[in-house]
Amino acid sequence: MRPTELPTGAVLRPLDPADVPALLEAKLRTRHLMLRAVPDRPASFWTVEGQREWVEQELRRDAAGESLTCVIARGQAVLGMLGLSGIVRGPLRNAEISYWLDPAEHGKGLASAAVAVICAAAEAELDLHRIEAGTMADNVASQRVLLKNDFERLGRARDYVYSDGAWRDVLLFQRILHDRPLPAEQS
Repeated sequence: MRPTELPTGAVLRPLDPADVPALLEAKLRTRHLMLRAVPDRPASFWTVEGQREWVEQELRRDAAGESLTCVIARGQAVLGMLGLSGIVRGPLRNAEISYWLDPAEHGKGLASAAVAVICAAAEAELDLHRIEAGTMADNVASQRVLLKNDFERLGRARDYVYSDGAWRDVLLFQRILHDRPLPAEQS
């Protein structure tokens, strides 16, 4: 995926090893929100070395075609992340989208624009058929981003993830990107 301009001078681009310091800064700045949405991480995750290891792991997955990990940046500052994980080929052609954005950037159209770009890349570059997403049940802003990008709500998964000291409900969404048949040799 090529870097793509977003509103307010931000850019969506693939993750780069040089992002480690800015990524750590952004994650520390938004840690209180991240802990609510993802399982707890060891203390080492919140260090430069921990982020370097995480970035290296993500880049290996990207190179293997298992994921596509991007940052939302303005200049050298990382404002958030967006990616596709669990990419499945064959007859499923599926991936899961996830994203986070610094609250100081909320309401500017960045998340909606970034999701639109990654969905277009998922169809045109990765030839995926479907993208799924999950949001915490109370994350209305993220749900709006998905709905603006033609995701449909599938339902509620009760006690889906253990996060921030409790089992939490997640709302599940999907977007069908196209209905083209697979070539016979790929099905």
